[in-house]
Amino acid sequence: MFDKILIANRGEIACRVIRTARRLGMKTVAIYSEADVESLHVRLADEAVCVGPAAAGDSYLSAERVLAAARNTGAQAIHPGYGFMSENAGFAEACAAAGIVFIGPTPQQMRDFGLKHTARELAQKADVPLLPGTGLLDGVEEALAEARRIGYPVMLKSTAGGGGIGMRLCRDDDELAGAYASVRHLSENNFKNSGIYLEKFVQRARHVEVQIFGDGRGNVVSLGARDCSVQRRNQKVIEETPAPGLSDGTRHALAATAVRLGAAIDYLSAGTVEYVLDADTGAFYFLEVNTRLQVEHGVTEEVFGVDLVEWMIRAAAGELTLPEQASLVPNGHAMQLRVYAEDPARNFQPCSGVLTAVDFAPDLRVDTWVERGVTVSPYYDPLLAKLIVKTDNRAASVDRLVRALETSRIDGIETNLAYLARILRYDDFVAGRQITQMLAAMDFAPQTVEVLDGGIQTTVQDYPGRLGLWAVGIPPSGPMDAYAHRVANHLVGNDIAAPTLEMTLQGATLRFNCACTIALAGADLGASVAGADGKRELANWRA
Repeated sequence: MFDKILIANRGEIACRVIRTARRLGMKTVAIYSEADVESLHVRLADEAVCVGPAAAGDSYLSAERVLAAARNTGAQAIHPGYGFMSENAGFAEACAAAGIVFIGPTPQQMRDFGLKHTARELAQKADVPLLPGTGLLDGVEEALAEARRIGYPVMLKSTAGGGGIGMRLCRDDDELAGAYASVRHLSENNFKNSGIYLEKFVQRARHVEVQIFGDGRGNVVSLGARDCSVQRRNQKVIEETPAPGLSDGTRHALAATAVRLGAAIDYLSAGTVEYVLDADTGAFYFLEVNTRLQVEHGVTEEVFGVDLVEWMIRAAAGELTLPEQASLVPNGHAMQLRVYAEDPARNFQPCSGVLTAVDFAPDLRVDTWVERGVTVSPYYDPLLAKLIVKTDNRAASVDRLVRALETSRIDGIETNLAYLARILRYDDFVAGRQITQMLAAMDFAPQTVEVLDGGIQTTVQDYPGRLGLWAVGIPPSGPMDAYAHRVANHLVGNDIAAPTLEMTLQGATLRFNCACTIALAGADLGASVAGADGKRELANWRA
């Protein structure tokens, strides 16, 4: 086993690896950018090294700086987490050249599966079902001819894509011709690879994946199928295992094909074989292989009672004896919610700022990197936390998460907590009928009020405010017009002590994202409301 490992990542996965390494008796080194100096993983590790400014290319993605941090601290191995350099074969080779162990698959395995068109070729050799598709395309004319052969609709994809980037649904010749140059440009800019190909689009698709683990000597096991169909713009939002609504035959076939594919190349470490499953026919087709730990690995750990991070470390150290497949028996059901720093009222725009409160329900597994007082920067993926439950069955998991969200809160910035609560109550999700396009059809109205212009001296006041604390330096507060404050609350049916907005010099401009009852009391500011039926003046002293 290693004496000391470096975690070449940030966020909740860095915290997760640090905790597992500590349990195994190892020292840990965290790297961080200048923007992440407050991040929880920095304080959890035994040592922390700043590797550069906020830009990922100058810090987390700088192989030279990461390797220098490992050498200078005496780390014997590097765990890459997911994202950043976790699937970078060149970085894994640089680690080996520096005498440092890369905790993950081999560089060649990353290359074999890193490009989707070569991954399709390997899948075909391993007799894994494939969607009708193409190899790399030479130009738009070939793309049009191949699309007519396959039959519309088709997906135009970057061979090096990921996270929903470099994908475009095309329903006819005009859409394909218009998308070709754009997808090629996105592929080159984001992945330094302009290769693109076509694949048949399944109209009512589910995204199902199988967790595999290999010892690098031809032994590969599977750890169940996860459903990751609940996606917004190709980004996963909720994951669960076991995947609902699959027959025993389908589960067995998914696992068998995934193991066969991994064993064909003596796969080492954690990996995920992803499939698209036709919700109407039950047929499944190979999608891609992720040669790394997945964000959703926690649900598999909960159901199978394993620690995949520990397995990765032991496998890299040559000390893992892989369990027999027959001994890996799932127990119960697990579900995960991804909590993002994004504003549903503004088309899910990422949010940043200081967190003034972070509280999660006690009966959850919470994988997170944030706490009260942490600054969420705008430079990285907006994932704040993963909320995971494990129960006896799917209905119980949904119910527990519904109740957990009622007592969980993150203040200071906008998050998708309310959006997650809506999904958990959505009929198709409750029934286990989710498909990848489900969220596009789900209605959601944020229960929020946006401040477009705060005006002058607009404050939030409650009654009677803070009194009797001058002795410790806190001046008296509360509404300047306590009578108007109480009347306004009475008119809308609130307790008289409930907070109100008090505007003293110039009124604020607000946008209501849901139906609201409001009351104005006090001096007449000439307030008005603009809606679908035009603009109208608002009278004081009435709701």
